[in-house]
Amino acid sequence: MINLKPDQDINVAKRVIYAKGHKIPLLVLSPKTKKRNAPGVLWIHGGGYMLGMKEMVYMSRAVNLVKKYGAIVISPGYRLSFRAPYPAAIEDCYQALLYLKEHADELGVNANQLMVGGESAGGGLTAALCMMARDYGEVNIAYQMPLYPMIDNFDTESSKDNHAKVWNTRRNHLGWRLYLRKNAKKEVSPYAAPARQTDYTNLPPAYTFVGTAEPFYTETLEFVDHLHKAGVNVKVDVYPDMYHAFDMLEPKLPVSQEAIRRFEEQFEYAITHYFAEQA
Repeated sequence: MINLKPDQDINVAKRVIYAKGHKIPLLVLSPKTKKRNAPGVLWIHGGGYMLGMKEMVYMSRAVNLVKKYGAIVISPGYRLSFRAPYPAAIEDCYQALLYLKEHADELGVNANQLMVGGESAGGGLTAALCMMARDYGEVNIAYQMPLYPMIDNFDTESSKDNHAKVWNTRRNHLGWRLYLRKNAKKEVSPYAAPARQTDYTNLPPAYTFVGTAEPFYTETLEFVDHLHKAGVNVKVDVYPDMYHAFDMLEPKLPVSQEAIRRFEEQFEYAITHYFAEQA
């Protein structure tokens, strides 16, 4: 059964920010015993850009970042594409990132260790947000965790004829069609579909994992390859025959436990090695 209730071992606060005439609700997750200068993580939920909610953070990898490593996590309730197509979601996430930076001291966050992560469409928004932050120059991101990210609006070898459970070709086409509307199969901004990026230099160090049975297998590995060729420190783990979001939907499977362990190992390394000083 999917758990969308907060863990008893963390504190959860609700915040609202306002941008361009609309509200963006936030959940702020913090450990029971706060420490100063904690890593600050913006964690973005999935759902193909068209579904999902900020409360999905409770079933995500982000909860253990709070419980085990003392991170402060913000989960934004960004606008979904069936109501507001691109660029609504990325604009809302960018405002949430600015909130994290501007309120770092109040939240107990080290402003020089802001990170971004998420699953699926949340992984796509993670990748896009890092590109946007690099280009805008208003906030520096220390680390990115785009897990099995939805980043390519064109069909790939693994997404063009995929019939796996949870997410497949039909659902992928619908997701991009709702998010990009008439531009779903056109060249678009990398802020809309990060696979359209041509310059991967100076992006934050990254970690991701992906299963070979899911649609995003090819685009994830291509994204990793582009980062590596641009000199970005990036690591990826691949899980044979695993479907989309297996770690969230069946977290007790041995392979899910292994994915969780490896993810947390990479985060533990990141919080001791990756910093990005704010201007």
